Amino acid sequence: MTQRWGTRVGLILAMAGNAVGLGNFLRFPAQAIQNGGGAFIIPYLVSFVVMGVPLLWVEWAIGRHGGQFGHHSTPGMFDRLGSSHWLKYIGVFGLFTNLCIASYYVYIESWALAYVWHSLMGTFGHIEASVFFSHYIGTAPGGLAAWPAEAIFWFLLTLVMNTWILSRGLTRGIEAAARIGMPLLIMFAIILVIRGLLLGPGDLHVVESPLAGLNFIWQPRTAGFLNPSTWLAAAGQIFFTLSLGMGSIHCYASYLREQDDIALNAASAGWLNEFVEVVLGGSLIIPISTAYLGLAAVTAATSSGSGFTLGFLTLPMLFGNWGWFAPLAGAMWFGLLFFAGVTSSLAMGQPIVTFLEDEFGLRSARASQTFGLAAAGLGLFCVVFYPSGAFDEFDFWAGTFSLVIFALAEAFVFSWIFPLETGWAEINRGAQLKIPHIFRVLIGYITPAFLLVIFLGAVFKPSREWPTAFASLLEGHGWGLSPDSVLGRVMHAGEAHYVWFNVQGMPTRDFIIDMTRVLLTLVFVGFALLVRIAWKRRSTNP
Repeated sequence: MTQRWGTRVGLILAMAGNAVGLGNFLRFPAQAIQNGGGAFIIPYLVSFVVMGVPLLWVEWAIGRHGGQFGHHSTPGMFDRLGSSHWLKYIGVFGLFTNLCIASYYVYIESWALAYVWHSLMGTFGHIEASVFFSHYIGTAPGGLAAWPAEAIFWFLLTLVMNTWILSRGLTRGIEAAARIGMPLLIMFAIILVIRGLLLGPGDLHVVESPLAGLNFIWQPRTAGFLNPSTWLAAAGQIFFTLSLGMGSIHCYASYLREQDDIALNAASAGWLNEFVEVVLGGSLIIPISTAYLGLAAVTAATSSGSGFTLGFLTLPMLFGNWGWFAPLAGAMWFGLLFFAGVTSSLAMGQPIVTFLEDEFGLRSARASQTFGLAAAGLGLFCVVFYPSGAFDEFDFWAGTFSLVIFALAEAFVFSWIFPLETGWAEINRGAQLKIPHIFRVLIGYITPAFLLVIFLGAVFKPSREWPTAFASLLEGHGWGLSPDSVLGRVMHAGEAHYVWFNVQGMPTRDFIIDMTRVLLTLVFVGFALLVRIAWKRRSTNP
């Protein structure tokens, strides 16, 4: 019997929970600070309308369409978008990204769960958070690997929890978790936002008004319109925050009925995510940190980080100024991060589970266990080789670049192969929201062009500002690649001494990084082979 969502509220909360993740509270504030605060917000909101909303409707439509043919993972869904046999292999990205992201995402999620425990136990009142974190993840100067016992324990415990929830199915597992986790997340965030914004001169160690941090984000500045890097950062954040280009939205939407609304449901889930990210996420970590450290210190500390410094190293110490409320504040902060993480990681696991169920006939419990074992293997690789950069490689190739490739491919397939006329009818079938016709133009032309620019920007990102790089190229001085561009990473740009083994014959960080890339490639090829095997089974056993 085909599974269905129990209620519309449960569907929207699950979809929003898929999108609402750690990045809403950690990555978004860091991106806003690094890209000029108010100068970042306008490109961010434009990217949401021009790229985010259209892609949400596209992914919901592909998912619901595939679900009518019994497909709940992207290989089967894309196979139904046209007659070409290669379409199903585009869907491999929807398996690869979810498994690889889940494997390291659950690790971060487990940090939050562990920090809830340590907050309630008063750990951060006795030890510096930075010292605790280094000990927790097992980093040591010059070390390539670590075996942090406590971190491994919390990681495996968190993964077992995810696996158990997935094994309970759609309504008793994922939907139930979303109906509990999302309201608690929002409640905790609102309490902390109110307490943080009320900090003033009468509070211990407050050096600046928290409103200075809020104003930094919300005071509009047009400088962002003229900076290509700001646009790339804004578009990248939209990808990250809405979980686009992953395959999890497709999977959730595949459990809808043919006439179930997707126009209003997709918009509702998207706007709920934006409320959590922009209103709550943007009003929490930066204002509280500004109150105690000053805006200049906060911007300096976040200039090259991802938000983890403030979230895991700074806030636990700042909460110590809140007296009796400090342990509860810490538990609420890391509790909301945990709930944000678990509702997202469940969405990553479900496409793998359904692929194994649909194509290989595994029962839910066995399919969930298989996902758990695979995620454990990849995740432990990230845990052990965290000091060598394995974690960052997973995040870039699976959690960033692959999303862009998949989204660009699906935008092209939906508009030009499905084609757009059929796709537009699919989006509007059963719609309770009249979608303006301008979005048909966006889906067909503007959004794919926007994605192509993001793709090219990620591949060829220069080592200097874009205008300077173009001027240098026109003057015949070449195009220097940024070390964090796709080509820069592949070519190890900016590395003075690239070697696999040192003079003692021991492996180096470069070796671990390249082996991580080989591992990710093997995972992708492995999923492609599984898809090939599954379709051969279909052809021999129709």
